[in-house]
Amino acid sequence: MIRYLSLLLLAACSAGTPYFRDAPATRVAVNGSVFDVRVRGDLAEAVRINTQYAPRLGPIRDRAGLAMAQVSGCPILDVLGDAAVTVGVLGCDREAGERLLLTAVSTPNYECIDYGLYEDIGKDYGYQVFECTPY
Repeated sequence: MIRYLSLLLLAACSAGTPYFRDAPATRVAVNGSVFDVRVRGDLAEAVRINTQYAPRLGPIRDRAGLAMAQVSGCPILDVLGDAAVTVGVLGCDREAGERLLLTAVSTPNYECIDYGLYEDIGKDYGYQVFECTPY
């Protein structure tokens, strides 16, 4: 019984918040932080799923913004939340394929290299790995 309860709690850790729950998640790693990113409408959500010391949003905010930008294909205008769950406002209309004429806060200051899918000794974990550096 305890084993099933722990599995249920573990699965709930990366579940989206109610607004994003039905949206499919894309797993992305940015500079050591791993996020499940969901996009719905003009918002994106990044749920950090790895254990990592992060007492405040500061160090995680830019990484979450980059993860949301990579998944959505849009610049991120603002990132709100805490070190575990963040929500970003998209700077484009995904359905129309148009970028809004607004300034993004997280994507223009970083250059990211896509290293492809994370693999470990023949195992495919199914998420993209990005190394991002400021420029």
